[in-house]
Amino acid sequence: MKNLWTCLLVGALLTLPLWLRDQYFLHIVITTGIFIIGAMSLNLLLGFTGQLSLGHIAFFGIGAYASALTTLGFDLPLFGDVRIVHEPWHPAAGILVGTALAGLCGYVVGKLSFKIRGAYFVIVTVSFAEVVRLVALNWVDLTQGPLALSNIPPMRIDIPGLREIVMWQKEPNYYLVLGLGLLSWLLIRRIVQSRMGRAMIALRENESLATSVGIDVTRYLVFAAVVAAALAGAAGGLYAHYIRIIDPDIFLFIYTVTMVIMVVTGGKGTLAGPVVGGVIFGLLPVGLRAVAGPEVQWIVYGVFIILIVFFLPRGIVPAVHGWWRRRTGTRPLHVRPASATGIPGGHGDSQRRKLQTLSARETLQAGKAISRK
Repeated sequence: MKNLWTCLLVGALLTLPLWLRDQYFLHIVITTGIFIIGAMSLNLLLGFTGQLSLGHIAFFGIGAYASALTTLGFDLPLFGDVRIVHEPWHPAAGILVGTALAGLCGYVVGKLSFKIRGAYFVIVTVSFAEVVRLVALNWVDLTQGPLALSNIPPMRIDIPGLREIVMWQKEPNYYLVLGLGLLSWLLIRRIVQSRMGRAMIALRENESLATSVGIDVTRYLVFAAVVAAALAGAAGGLYAHYIRIIDPDIFLFIYTVTMVIMVVTGGKGTLAGPVVGGVIFGLLPVGLRAVAGPEVQWIVYGVFIILIVFFLPRGIVPAVHGWWRRRTGTRPLHVRPASATGIPGGHGDSQRRKLQTLSARETLQAGKAISRK
């Protein structure tokens, strides 16, 4: 049954542009997929290390701006006659540059901010995102400020011996987002199932205990921050080449909140949680607008989030998984408490005390044997 559902899901994803004729809805699917990649990267921090970053959109925007500037080129005056001139590069190179730069920023922020915890860490991440937004808004010579970077080249694929494939249409962009999303999911799964992933989960569950057994807290947290930032930067670069216009509004706080909602409602600390949460809360506003109208769209949206958080505090995926396991899995084995009726010489409290004494004596002797070893 599980394999059947998997095959149906894969088939639906691969053929979606063939039977989904509504171009606007396909556009919503593509942008939702891009933000799902961002949510998966945030889940690596929030779900598997327990660190809440409310400035994650900064890495998304850094990747978008870096990729756009790399492919557009720029002529940046510094001081006097000194200028930095950059010729346009291939869009794929732009996405790589955006990914690397976002990862580097993630390393710097992680190194500086993981020395603190809790609300202070959240404040640092929010402040970082606001600083990056102000830089994008005011460095007009480089980013065009509020005028935005426009006419960003679309993604293209150069195949030797064949014609160049330029992704002007939505269908090839859909498959590009699907491919990057799959690669991101596989990378995160590989990390989570590795020794580093187990160390990150240990830090999430009990940081003091993890430190006491020799886990380097800063090392693993910085590693998670770098990978999460790099994946968010790649998603941002993909977004820039699909939308083809970028302005400082990409750093707005609401986009980070959207990613957090996708992670928390879907199920933080699970591989499928951000995907499920992203699909629901990426497509839900469109459905609500069509059914309830724009006047009550966001009211219903907010009420729906409250209901999920209230009734499914662990998220949708853990709740469904638990329900399915109770429905189809084996029931737990219930063992009745031991009684003293099988011991010759009487029953009742005296025999129960004898059993407890024997058990305590055996435990003490076992402890002595272990200590001698």
